[in-house]
Amino acid sequence: MRIDETSTPDLRQNHHESQSELHHNLLLSQIESSIKQAENQSPEKPLPDSISDDLRRNLNQLSQSAPFPDSVKLHVWKLSYRLWNACVDLSNAASIRSRSPSSSSTSRFVLTEGHAKLRHVAADLLAVAGGIAGVPSPDIKSASFYHKTGVIWHELRKFELASTCFEKATDLVSKLDASAISGTEERKLLLDLSIARSRTAWEVSDRNLAVALLNRAKDFLFGSPEHQKALANQYLAFGKSILSKGENGALNEALRLMNEALDLYERGLRGARTREDRLELEELKSKTLRFISAVHLQMGEFESVIKCVKVLREGDNEDRHPSLPVLAMKAWLGLQRYAEAEKELRGMVLSKGIPEGIWISALETYFQAAGTAGAETAKDVFLGLLGRCHVSASAAVRLAHRVVGSDGSCGKGLKVRAKVAAELVSDERVVALFSGEAVAKQRMAMHAVLWNCAADHFHSKDYKTSAEMFEKSMLYIPYDIENRVFRGKGYRVLCLCHLGLSRLDQALEYINEAEKLEPNIASAFLKFKIYLQKNDHSGAINQIQAMTTCLDFSPDFLSLSAHEAIACHVLPVAIAALSNLLNFYVTGKSMPTTEVVVLRTLVTILSQEPGNELEVLKFVKQAYNRASELGPDCFFGKGEIGRREWNWFAVSSWNYGIKNGKEMNFQLCADFSASLEKGKLEDGNGIGLPLASELYGLPIDGQAEENDIMVCKSLILSVSATIALENRKKVALTDTEVKQAVELLDRAGKLLKSISTGSQLNDDQITSFETDLFFVYTLCAYDVQGRLNDLGSQLLLVKNFASSKACSPKYLLQIGLNALQGPRHNHEVAAFVLNECLSALLSSPSPEYQSVALIVRKLIAVANVRRGEADDDAVYGMYKQAYRIMVGLKDGEYPIEEGKWLATTAWNRAALPVRLGQIDVAKKWMSVGLELAMHVPGMEGYRASMEDFVSGFEKELCAQSIDKNMPK
Repeated sequence: MRIDETSTPDLRQNHHESQSELHHNLLLSQIESSIKQAENQSPEKPLPDSISDDLRRNLNQLSQSAPFPDSVKLHVWKLSYRLWNACVDLSNAASIRSRSPSSSSTSRFVLTEGHAKLRHVAADLLAVAGGIAGVPSPDIKSASFYHKTGVIWHELRKFELASTCFEKATDLVSKLDASAISGTEERKLLLDLSIARSRTAWEVSDRNLAVALLNRAKDFLFGSPEHQKALANQYLAFGKSILSKGENGALNEALRLMNEALDLYERGLRGARTREDRLELEELKSKTLRFISAVHLQMGEFESVIKCVKVLREGDNEDRHPSLPVLAMKAWLGLQRYAEAEKELRGMVLSKGIPEGIWISALETYFQAAGTAGAETAKDVFLGLLGRCHVSASAAVRLAHRVVGSDGSCGKGLKVRAKVAAELVSDERVVALFSGEAVAKQRMAMHAVLWNCAADHFHSKDYKTSAEMFEKSMLYIPYDIENRVFRGKGYRVLCLCHLGLSRLDQALEYINEAEKLEPNIASAFLKFKIYLQKNDHSGAINQIQAMTTCLDFSPDFLSLSAHEAIACHVLPVAIAALSNLLNFYVTGKSMPTTEVVVLRTLVTILSQEPGNELEVLKFVKQAYNRASELGPDCFFGKGEIGRREWNWFAVSSWNYGIKNGKEMNFQLCADFSASLEKGKLEDGNGIGLPLASELYGLPIDGQAEENDIMVCKSLILSVSATIALENRKKVALTDTEVKQAVELLDRAGKLLKSISTGSQLNDDQITSFETDLFFVYTLCAYDVQGRLNDLGSQLLLVKNFASSKACSPKYLLQIGLNALQGPRHNHEVAAFVLNECLSALLSSPSPEYQSVALIVRKLIAVANVRRGEADDDAVYGMYKQAYRIMVGLKDGEYPIEEGKWLATTAWNRAALPVRLGQIDVAKKWMSVGLELAMHVPGMEGYRASMEDFVSGFEKELCAQSIDKNMPK
C-alpha cells in the first residue's frame, strides 16, 4: 500500500501547509537576497537591471499565493522597508556624487530610473502584503509608498508609470473615510495625491481630467491654509502653463484657473494664524492678481486691468511690485487715455525700485501707442531718467538698444525713437562714459547699436535718419591708427546716405576723406557712382580705369559699374565698363558672370541707339571667335541655357542682317551675314565665311544639323546683299568677290538639296521654305554664273528651279525679265523661262492676262533678237498664239493697250514685204493683224481702214495679175 493512500485528511492538510510555508520562505529568501544586493550596491555604479527584474519576478510568484499568514505579512513588510531604505541611501549618495563636474548626466539618469524601479517594487510588496495586526493605517503607508514612487516616475517623465502608481494609491485611500482621518500627514497625503494625479494628467495633455482632479482635491483641504496654498499653487501653475504656450482661446481658460487660485489664496488668508503665513499668502495673492491683470491686458479688457491694479495698490504697503505702473500705463494706453498713461510713465521716473529693463519696455510701449504726438514727452522722460541716476556705459548701451529698437523696420515711431537715441548718445555726459580702454567693449557695443539702427533706416531708404545715426556712431570710434578702417567705413556709408539724398558734393567730400584713411576699391566705386549721378561721363569712365589699379580690385566691380550705368541710362559708361570687363576673361580669373552674358549685354546696349551697327558687328564677331576658340559648350554653356545663349547671338546676327537689308544698308547687311575675318579657313582657301551661318553652324550639345535652314538662309542673304551693294554703288565686284560668292552659293545649294530631300521638314514646310528662299538663291546664282559667262549653267539652274516645288509664275516672270536686262542677258534662258511662265499662267483657272500680255510681248522681242527681222515662223507663231488667247475673252479682259500693240505691230510687219513684193508674207501679217484688231475694243476705225486696205490690195493684185496674163 502506498503512503498517500493511507494518509488521513489532517495529515494531507498539514503537509500542504508545510509545502506552502516552504514556498513562501524560498521566495522571501530570494527577495531578501536581491535586497542585500541593492544594499551592497556602490552609488558610483548604476543599478543592474537584474536586481529589479529578479525582485519583480519573485514578487509576481509570491502574489499568486496571497493571502498570507501574519508572519509572512510581517516579513514582507520588513523586506519592503529594507528595500525602500536601501533606495533612499543609494539615492542620497548618488545625489551627492551628481554634484561633481566629472559625473555623467546619462549615468545619473539611469541610476535614478533604477531606483524608481526598486521603489516601485517596495510599494508593490506593501500592497501584496496587505494589512497586518499591530500596524496602524497600513493602507495609508502603502499609498504613501506609491505616491512617492509616482512622484519619482513623474520627474523622470515616465508618466504612464507615474499614473499607475497614483491610481493604486488612490484605490487604497478611497476605501477610507476621509472625515475619520485626523492625522496631519495623512490628510496632506490625500491632497498631495490628488494634485500629483492632476499634474500627471496635465503632462499627457488630458487637461479636463487634470482640472477635474484639482476640483476633487478641494474635498481634502480640511480648512488648512497650507493645503489651500498648495492647491492654489497648482491652479496658478496650470494657468501660467497655458499662457506660456500661447494657444488660441487659452486666455479664458488661464483666467479661470487663476481666479480659482486667487479664491483659494483669499480663503487661506482668512484662516492663516501666523504673520509669516499671512505674508506669504498675501504675496502669492498679489502675484496671482498681477498674472490676472496681464491676462486681462492680453484680452483687451483694460478696465479690468485698472481694477486689479487699484486692488494691488490698496493698503499701506509701499514696497509695491514695479510692474504695476507698467500694467496701468498699458491699460490706460489701451483705453486711449494718454494723460493717465503719461502720468504713470512720469511716476516711473521717480520710482527707484523699477528696473531699467521694465522702464525701457514701458517707454517702448508708450512710443508705439502715442506715436509722434508723444515724442516730446517720451524724450523728456528719457532724459529725466538719465539725469536722476548715474548711468554706466553698459547701462547706456542697453538703454540705447531698447530705444532704437531691433525689429528691422523703420516706421514713423522708430524715427522718433532714433531721434531720441541720437540726442542721448550725442550728449557729452554719455559720450564721456565711453572714454578709456576700460570700456572699449561697451564702446564697440554702442557703435554696433547705432550702426545697426542706421543700417535699418538705410535699407528702408530713410537716408536722412540713416545719415544722422551713422554720424552719431562715429562718436564712438577713437581717433587712432587701429580704427582707421572703421572710420573709413563710416565715411563710405555716409557717402552712400548723401548719394541717396542727392547731395553729391557732400558725398564726394566724405568719399575723399575715406580714401585718405583707407584707399580701396569700395571707395573708388563710390566715387564712380558720384561721377555717374553728376553726369560727368568722362570722369566716370576715367574712374573705371582707376578702379582696375586698386590693390583689392575685383572684376565684380566692373560688372556693378555696368549695372549702375545702365540704371542711370548712361550707355557709353556701361559700354566702357563691360568692354574693360571683357579684358579679364583671358586671364583665367574668377569672374562675376560668364563672358557670353557680357557680350550679349554689350550687343543689347549698343542696339538701343542707331549708329552703333559697326560696334554691334564687332562684338558679335568677338562672340563667334571666342566660341570657336573655347568651344561652343564652354562659351555658351551646356544644356538649355547654352542653347538659348547661342540662339540669341545667331538670331541677333540674322535680324541685323535683315534689318540693314530692308534699310538698303547693304554693306552692313553683308557684314552681319558674312564674316570679313580671315582667321577661319575652309578647304585652305582663306575665304571669309558667313557670320550668321557660322553661328548657326556651331555644334550645340554636339548637334548642328538642325540649323541647316538658317545656315542656308544666311549664306544666300550674304550673296544677295553683296550683289545689291554692287548695284547701289555702281562698282563691279572683283574676281575674288565673285569667286567667294560662287563658293558660298555652292554651299547653300548643297544645303538646299539636303533640306528638300532630307527629313528635317515636312512637305508644307519644304514648300514654304523653297518659296521663300529657293527663288532668291536662283536669282543670286543666276547673276553670279552670268558674271562667269557660264550660260549653260544658267539654263540648267533655271530648269531646276522650274521643276521645283518653289516655282511659281511670278518668280518665273521675274527671272525671265532679269534674263533680258543688263549687260549679261541670256535670251535662251529668257525664252525658256517666259514660255514656262506663259504655260503656267494659261493653265491656271483664272489667268492674269496683264502678265500674259507682258510675257507675249517679251517672247516676241526674244524671238526677234534670236531670229532677226526677217520673216520668222517663231515670231508669227507668237502672234498667232496671242490671237488664240484673245479669242473667247470678254472685252477688256485682255489688256487693251497690249492688244492694240499686237494688232498694230503685226500689221506693220506687212509693210516691208509689201515694198519687197513678198505678197504671201505681207498677206500673212496683214491677216493676223486684222484678226487681232477684231478682238480689241476701240480698234473699229483701224479695222475698217485695214479692211479697206486689204480690199484695195487684193484688187491691185488682181489687176496686176490680169496685166501679166494679157498678150503683149
